[in-house]
Amino acid sequence: MLLNPLDRRHRLRYDIPVVPGAFPLVGHLPAIVCDLPRLLRRAERTLGSHFWLDFGPGGQLMTCLDPDALAVLRHKDVSSSLIAEIAPEILSGTLVTLNGSAHRQARDGIKAAFLPRGLTEAGIGDLFEPVIRARVQAWRARGEVTILPETGDLMLKLTFYLMGIPPQDLPVWHRKYRQLLQLIVAPPVDLPGTPLRRGRAARDWIDAQSRQFIRDARARSARTGLINDMVSAFDRSEDALSDDVLVANVRLLLLAGHETTASTMAWMVIELARQPEVWDALVEEAQRVGAVPTRHADLAQYPVAEALFRETLRLHPASSLVPRRATQELQLGQRRIPAGTSLGIPLLHFSTSALLHEAPDQFRLARWLQRTGPIGPVDMLQFGSGPHVCIGYHLVWLELVQFSIALALTMHKAGVRPRLLSDAEKGRRYFPTAQPSMKVRIGFS
Repeated sequence: MLLNPLDRRHRLRYDIPVVPGAFPLVGHLPAIVCDLPRLLRRAERTLGSHFWLDFGPGGQLMTCLDPDALAVLRHKDVSSSLIAEIAPEILSGTLVTLNGSAHRQARDGIKAAFLPRGLTEAGIGDLFEPVIRARVQAWRARGEVTILPETGDLMLKLTFYLMGIPPQDLPVWHRKYRQLLQLIVAPPVDLPGTPLRRGRAARDWIDAQSRQFIRDARARSARTGLINDMVSAFDRSEDALSDDVLVANVRLLLLAGHETTASTMAWMVIELARQPEVWDALVEEAQRVGAVPTRHADLAQYPVAEALFRETLRLHPASSLVPRRATQELQLGQRRIPAGTSLGIPLLHFSTSALLHEAPDQFRLARWLQRTGPIGPVDMLQFGSGPHVCIGYHLVWLELVQFSIALALTMHKAGVRPRLLSDAEKGRRYFPTAQPSMKVRIGFS
């Protein structure tokens, strides 16, 4: 494990142990990025259920493996403002960082556009279906792909279409988006040509384009996409809010749905290659219905595809850890946590915990196909819980079921199935988003 062998001190902070093995400047980040599950198991075995992890520039987060930690996501005395401190250049002012009345006003102003009715009225499923089908047909023709770069490019294209960006403008948006991502890791050096300077310029360009989208929507120009619906819902809301809120959340739309959904999509293909019986069940379902769904009302016809989506998210959560800050003293498991404590809620741990799931390390569609109760908060951990539950949940649900059915129909028609051509575990990453290696290859033969 990538820990510092020279740091063996046993330290306490607020009477809670600090995990040894931190490196100067980067803390435990090498182990968190490359082997978070083993790091959490080792810390639990040697230190108990409460301990501090050092995220380098992100500071130290108190991590709790007690199931009581899940209640933190819904607790009124816990704030998500810590996220803005970790990534202020790109996330400040967005839904994921706002709290209290400011969060409720911003969310209420745009949430209608992301509900099943809003997505159906906007024709999002009809917009996505040909794009997804064309991509999987290209995979069939090539016969072999490096899966994560492919799903990443597909998700970025779907997001751009969602925003109503014309096809001829996609290359410049691709370039600006890649520059924007540099702000996540850019050193604090603001000089011409540096990642920080390029990232800020890309952010300002994207925000300026977003303001124009908003003006076009209000002028009822020909532009289409979800932004029109966001603006319409925003303008009908009871509370008057600055357009800065809309601009920030258009940027969030671009950021939040890309890497996380691309990772889940890639893991779905990997699991279909690993589990021939799951592929066969998916193909049987796709053939029985015979079409890619385009509305949420259609999704009930695809229980296998939905189970594939949910089980992939459970076993391979794209958000492995969620940061929060305690605004008041909290009781967390058997510990009192002081006000101001920075917390890390390890969704990866709970998603694969034997306390919450039977045979948690096994990929089982049956746990979803045989359930009789409704989907609950524990089943949706990867989308968060409480007031900050992901506003894009219904959108992701639709597009990943669409993707799996399009993949099954296209490949089965050609008489091929996905096959894993490289080790899917080697080189996988767990933070800041969890994803397979960029080198995992899938063949269709």
